[in-house]
Amino acid sequence: MQNLPLNISQILEFAATAHGDREIVSKDCDGDIFQYDYAGAASRANAAAQWLGSLGLASGDRISSLAWNTHRHFELFFAVPGAGYVLHTANPRLPIEHIAFTINHAASRVLLYDRNLAETVERLKPMLETVEHFVLLTAEDYDARLAAFPSQSNWPQFDENSGAFLCYTSGTTGDPKGVLYSHRSVVLHALVAGLSGALDFSAFDVIMPCQSLYHATAWGLPFAGAINGAKFVLPCDKFDGASLQALIKAEGVTFSGGVPTIWTMYLDHLARTGEDTGTLERVVIGGSAVPRAMAETFETRYGVKVRQIWGMTEMSPLGVLATPTPKIAALGDDAMNEIIWTRQGRLQFGVELKIVDDDGVGLPHDGISAGAVMVRGPWVIERYFRQEETALDAEGWFDTGDIATVDANGFMRITDRKKDVIKSGGEWVSSIDIENVAAACPGVKVAAVVGVFHPKWEERPVLVIETMDGATLSETEVREWLEPRLVKWWMPDRVIFDEIPLTATGKIDKKTLRLSFADCLR
Repeated sequence: MQNLPLNISQILEFAATAHGDREIVSKDCDGDIFQYDYAGAASRANAAAQWLGSLGLASGDRISSLAWNTHRHFELFFAVPGAGYVLHTANPRLPIEHIAFTINHAASRVLLYDRNLAETVERLKPMLETVEHFVLLTAEDYDARLAAFPSQSNWPQFDENSGAFLCYTSGTTGDPKGVLYSHRSVVLHALVAGLSGALDFSAFDVIMPCQSLYHATAWGLPFAGAINGAKFVLPCDKFDGASLQALIKAEGVTFSGGVPTIWTMYLDHLARTGEDTGTLERVVIGGSAVPRAMAETFETRYGVKVRQIWGMTEMSPLGVLATPTPKIAALGDDAMNEIIWTRQGRLQFGVELKIVDDDGVGLPHDGISAGAVMVRGPWVIERYFRQEETALDAEGWFDTGDIATVDANGFMRITDRKKDVIKSGGEWVSSIDIENVAAACPGVKVAAVVGVFHPKWEERPVLVIETMDGATLSETEVREWLEPRLVKWWMPDRVIFDEIPLTATGKIDKKTLRLSFADCLR
């Protein structure tokens, strides 16, 4: 067999050849719509690669982007690694000190940024140590530079283990840590992500990524979608319910994905306006546990299938996906939905997964035994960027930091992050299970549970609720909702109504909540 390397540029070249006229529709920072196709994206990406080559960069040099979900950012996903460089997708929602840290740690020589982030970049400039070129992702700057270079040439081939993307963790427990994806890991991840048992992409799909391109390469959607010839709709930075609904209706979106907070806003918009979901067929939700009520509302009220996903930056990020099998379908719709709506997913080819106890001993897949989730595979981290020590144990397993059960059907259910587990009077309490019950209470927008010091029981759960706009809700009403649905010793000691902080990736910021309410039970 021929021994050709797996390079990311091959994905875009294939898309341009096999389905070159399939559309890519993008909003820009001014709200204008830009429309072209895979052939046009390939031409522009090729010109961008040649322009970058003219800057005197060396193979493997890092280039940072500070940008949203737009066609220009999409092009960079192919142009930068295709030319032999590494694209560091900086997260604009991080604190500015963390943004500067990631760009300096990456030692990036070029920073490309969207117009509405120009003020952020001006604040960053005195803090950056290695950036030589600052380029606005606009027609006047970026596009004008591309125009000076031909749009057709041969992409270089290089070792498939070369770096392609540098993604940083959110740094909630210290400085962000870099994860360097290789061409090989990205291509293999894309091939598996599009399979019918995973994201189930086809050339008939219209994909609107609501997970940010800067977050773990938008869960690999740009590559899996391009391989399968799907149309793309890119919403820039507008993820509110009204903006998403307008694009879904105008462009015939069939598939989207993002963190639960985005879909809370979207469902709230539908409830207030009385609109339907149009052509939308499937939504993949990850980043944190999906409230059962959210999945049920999508399916029963709007006919949209919810597919939970679990993974992490260190896994490129695909780990498991909640898609049905003949075995669980045979149980009937109610039983199947209960599994799909309450589990994060089942094993996918390419990721080995096991759960272990505190001594590292494997636990049975009985749906009851909970242990640390360990993974390994061709798109799982070996070591963090610029760190010599491995991130793996002696057998090559990576500890994800999650606690989960796996049932007899191979479906995993996350019960907590290790750092979020609550131990009360020697018994474990699952914050995620309490949150799922609370989130279904009418009037609740977001629910978060944290463990707080208790003088007698060591820790007790405290429930923090952010209500829907215009909703009125009392602690008594919440407790009346929880009591028949939770075991008595899981009942929160306090119910607090407050705005719930989110991390830079849209997850609930439990570190901040723990600090805010550390003394509320003393």
